Amino acid sequence: MIDVTRKRTSLRTARAEAFVRVAPETLARVREGTLPKGSLADVTRAAALLALKNTPSLLPFCHPIPLERGEIDCRIESEGVRVVVEVAAIARTGVEVEAMTGAAVGALNVYDMVKPLDPTACIESVRLIEKRGGKSDWKEPL
Repeated sequence: MIDVTRKRTSLRTARAEAFVRVAPETLARVREGTLPKGSLADVTRAAALLALKNTPSLLPFCHPIPLERGEIDCRIESEGVRVVVEVAAIARTGVEVEAMTGAAVGALNVYDMVKPLDPTACIESVRLIEKRGGKSDWKEPL
C-alpha cells in the first residue's frame, strides 16, 4: 500500500454510478416488484453497502478506511437501472474506490436478479462522478 501516514486527515467524499441496461419487459417486472428473487432496490442497496464495507478485502492495495456515510440510490430509468453510490469518510486517503466498488457490486446484483428473465441484460458502465477532499477535487465534465 502507499504510505499515507504523513497526510492529514480530511473529509473525503466520492460519488460513483453504474448502469445496467435491461429489456422493457424486465423493467416492467422490476417496477411491479415481481422479480423471482425479491425487491430489486432493497437487495441492491444491501449488496452495494456490503461492498463499500469490504472493499479493502477485495482490492489488495486499498486502505481500510472507516466510512462515515454510505448512501445507495437504485433508480429505475426508461432503459435500465442506475445504481448511484455516495461515500464519505474522514481519512488520509480518498474513498473513490469504495464508491466505485459499491456501484459495481450493486450493478452485479441487478444483473443477478434480472438474468433469469432477461439474457440481454448488460452492465454498460461503472464510473466515478465526483470526488472531494485531499489535494484536489474532481467532477465529471458536463
